[in-house]
Amino acid sequence: MENLDVAVLRALRDWRKSGKRALLATVVRTWGSSPRPVGSIMALQEDGSVIGSVSGGCIEDDLIHRFTQAYASAGAAPSADAQAIPSGPPQFVKYGISADEAHRFGLPCGGTLELLLEFDPDAALLAALVSALEAGRLMRRRTRLADGAVALEGADTPTELSIDATELVNTFGPEYRMLLIGAGQLTEYLATMALFNGFAVTVCDPRDEYRSAWSVSGVTLTREMPDEVTQAFKADRRSAVIALTHDPKLDDLALLEALATEAFYVGAIGSRRNNLARRERLIEHFEQTEQSLQRLRGPIGLYIGSKTPAEIAVSVMAEVLAAKNGVALPEGFDVAQAKAEREAAGLLAPSVDAQDVLVCGVSRSH
Repeated sequence: MENLDVAVLRALRDWRKSGKRALLATVVRTWGSSPRPVGSIMALQEDGSVIGSVSGGCIEDDLIHRFTQAYASAGAAPSADAQAIPSGPPQFVKYGISADEAHRFGLPCGGTLELLLEFDPDAALLAALVSALEAGRLMRRRTRLADGAVALEGADTPTELSIDATELVNTFGPEYRMLLIGAGQLTEYLATMALFNGFAVTVCDPRDEYRSAWSVSGVTLTREMPDEVTQAFKADRRSAVIALTHDPKLDDLALLEALATEAFYVGAIGSRRNNLARRERLIEHFEQTEQSLQRLRGPIGLYIGSKTPAEIAVSVMAEVLAAKNGVALPEGFDVAQAKAEREAAGLLAPSVDAQDVLVCGVSRSH
């Protein structure tokens, strides 16, 4: 599954290039709880087709009802204020101002959000933006509120959406990426979850026996050595690099390459014992320090009692998403700490760790 923003902008580009009327809706402000964060976008075509999301669905339905005849064509009467998608400058619209509206639109209690609606965005500028995003460039889109005029410019760093009395500024792309080292069963589960969460996934494994059994489509699969692939990957702030082989010959150099980048997540599978051994090995043989290894995560994942490759993949993906979204997790979710506390309480046998026992779909000794 591709990055949602790119999918929305690509569909909107295609609609406008074919001469269809359409609008772009952007969440520009929220108060209280909100189902979608600031910066979320959706596109609506004149026939009622929608891509993207600004809520759980109710606000999308209301926009369809307000700006198209889709409900009428389905046998339902349009609302009294139904209209075609208008022309002219962007418009603001708020949802959830009253308790009744919050309930009607499925917003959490007290939640309010404000959208900016842009009508018939320029097809050529949409095409230029999509092309830049597909080329891996970070782009800033400026929309002038007085008349809807749009300007595009390259950006060096991702920034939060901003809006003032004169313009909306939203930054798009490049898409989030994940590099997975090792092509075993655990990697297949994790790659599938990453794809559904909008990551572009690359899997690296020089071992023929693992690559030959790979079954997940939509993933770039390569046989080069992991450290070389990690160098070529050029991880940035929207990248995660995860080693899943348990083989120091494959994992160690790649992890060192990843730590030299701005990747927001760098980690390796393994137990507390293996994680400690890895750190000692990197310090002894590769002149690393505890400070230089501070960003290296391990044991990776959140503590949810994982015992199978699928469950371990869920815990790892949850931690990746938390890091991506800037969420500080409670200490109780840390794998090493949680296992140590459970061992001390007699709830977990010492030395038993699912990340050692079940990895890549094969049994390993404790």
